[in-house]
Amino acid sequence: MSRLLYLVLAAAVFALSGAVAAAQSGGPTLTHGVVVGDVTAHSAVLWARADREGTLTIHLSGGKHQGNARLRFRAADDYTGQVVLEGLRPDTTYRYKLGATRGTFETAPEANDAEDIRLAFGGDVAGQNVCRDAGEGFPILDTIRRTEPDLFVGLGDMIYADNACDPVGRYGNQQVPGGFGPATDLPGFWAHWRYNRADAASQRLLASTGYVGVWDDHEVVNDFGPLSDTRSTPPYTPGVHLLPIGLDAFLDYTPIAVAANTPKRLYRSLRWGKHVELFVLDTRQYRDANGASDSPDRPKTMLGREQLTWLKESLAASNATWKVIVSSVPMSIPTGFPATNGRDGWANFDQTTGFEQELLDILGFMERSGIRNTIWITTDVHFAEAFRYRPFASNPSFVVYELATGPMNSGIFPIRDFDSTLNPEVLTFYGPPTAESVTTWTEAKRWLNFGTLDFARNGTLTAAIVNTAGQTQFSITIPPR
Repeated sequence: MSRLLYLVLAAAVFALSGAVAAAQSGGPTLTHGVVVGDVTAHSAVLWARADREGTLTIHLSGGKHQGNARLRFRAADDYTGQVVLEGLRPDTTYRYKLGATRGTFETAPEANDAEDIRLAFGGDVAGQNVCRDAGEGFPILDTIRRTEPDLFVGLGDMIYADNACDPVGRYGNQQVPGGFGPATDLPGFWAHWRYNRADAASQRLLASTGYVGVWDDHEVVNDFGPLSDTRSTPPYTPGVHLLPIGLDAFLDYTPIAVAANTPKRLYRSLRWGKHVELFVLDTRQYRDANGASDSPDRPKTMLGREQLTWLKESLAASNATWKVIVSSVPMSIPTGFPATNGRDGWANFDQTTGFEQELLDILGFMERSGIRNTIWITTDVHFAEAFRYRPFASNPSFVVYELATGPMNSGIFPIRDFDSTLNPEVLTFYGPPTAESVTTWTEAKRWLNFGTLDFARNGTLTAAIVNTAGQTQFSITIPPR
């Protein structure tokens, strides 16, 4: 590594952590692997957790270049630490060594470089007492690793902070017990994150690729927003807002390139070469109440004014061939449990309580602005489904795609309902006939799934849904318009 890169790396560490002492012999030991998040052409955020406070040296090399940086662990962050690595070279495989842990990640190509890119994505991990199998852990994460993605997007519900993990799972298999119940305070949220990150398959996957972290409702509590993040039944304390606590835990365990002046902002974009830009939405922190009515004269917001403005401006400014919209909640499949509390996703379906008007506003802006080649990747519904939309009858050439995938390792709850507002065409449905028809762990693994997006150098996109065995259950190839 050049002297410039070494200095930039060192400056990034000191800017993040302040002056740190040199690592001493007998210092911290890593406990939950390493995660490298929000990787771009020139930067990345490296995360790890240790068994005590202290500092470790990161040895980083890419090609013929190498250098060191330091990572500090603090008890106030549950002994986790993060550091921004800057001055990286584009389209380069970097190798790191931190303590006894080794791993790799690939930096993004420059914005004008056409390269093959593979993106894997999925959500819903350790929910409904479908937790770490005693023998296999989270087996689908090894399947994802074998696809060798350049990036893995954890689409949300990457923990279930409001669930427990018992010795015997929902599908009758022996599990690693969690030793926790619903999280009500910061240590409780941390315990859920430690449990999932302790999985060996998770550590193998995250040691081999870059990570894009997203949250959804179960990182806090079911179907939450800023107006619905309290609970009054035990073990919760009435009136205690859980959103700020869950957000702090999420940020402790998820490497995100947050800006110093907006430390809680999760929405962001990541450019990966000529053909790909990800627009990562925060569908939780700014939303109106689920139970409120949504109408053209009084539209609700899921994103909030600032995020909505950012999304439109960023989409309009992007010259990437494909715009990948990362939304933890689906576009047309109705969500929200119980339904009497209002719809939790974009779709109204049988109510007026979704966030449909804002979605139509976004799609209308895209159509008027000539923004084409968009695919939404979503989760939350515990089965997989792919849609092609032609939302505006006046312009049938305007097409939007959606791949809803999951669960990766949670309960399986298929439904065939979907909202018709966007004029959807169902391209595939992947799920069992009913939730009750899945009774064993072997049967469940058949239906656990994730998605992949492969972008070829000529801009062609191939989108797929894959199950735990690595079998492709659906695939579609889409040339750019």
